[in-house]
Amino acid sequence: MSLLNRAWRVVRANINSLVEATEDPEKTLEEMLGAMQRDLLLLRQAVAHAIATQKRTEREMAQNQAIAEDWQRRAELALQQGNESNARECLARCHGYQQTALELQKQLATQSQTITQLRTNLRALEQNLSDARAKKAMYIARARSAQAARRMQELSDRAIGTPSSRAFERMEDRVLQLEAEAELLTESATSPLERKFTALESETQVEQSLAAMRAKQFPKK
Repeated sequence: MSLLNRAWRVVRANINSLVEATEDPEKTLEEMLGAMQRDLLLLRQAVAHAIATQKRTEREMAQNQAIAEDWQRRAELALQQGNESNARECLARCHGYQQTALELQKQLATQSQTITQLRTNLRALEQNLSDARAKKAMYIARARSAQAARRMQELSDRAIGTPSSRAFERMEDRVLQLEAEAELLTESATSPLERKFTALESETQVEQSLAAMRAKQFPKK
């Protein structure tokens, strides 16, 4: 049962765990299939051994039954000849072989159940291995896709927090600061006289606009 349980766990293994455990899912799957194949071989050997043991037990039981029957005939013959002592001794041996044959018969019943279970497990393992081989390409494709997604996410996470990205952020802040300083310097560089003439020009433009508006509203007659 342990061989079948281990093989069943292999077939139902989560593919994400496989990706996390290895950088080469194809190699890992090959190793898993190889392990299943070895387990299958061991289970076949166990079935063959159990069948051989059963046949040996059958032969031993048959031999003990045959010997018991011989001692039974000898006991009958001794009794016919009036030799109860020999008959009693023959019957004792007959019963001993009969008891051994009975114990072997019980062993055969147990061995038969074991072989039936082993054969069931063998068929299940063969089916599991066949299914795993059929789905191998699908498992590998899923593993590679999951690997690629994980690597891209790792690269993205690293890129966001890299020193180079933080350096660009600091450079941008510095540029903005320099621009602001340059603007202030430009404003402070204008002389008071220039600012006075600029204000005077602005006032003149306002007065001219006001005079035009008066002439339009109050034309001279």
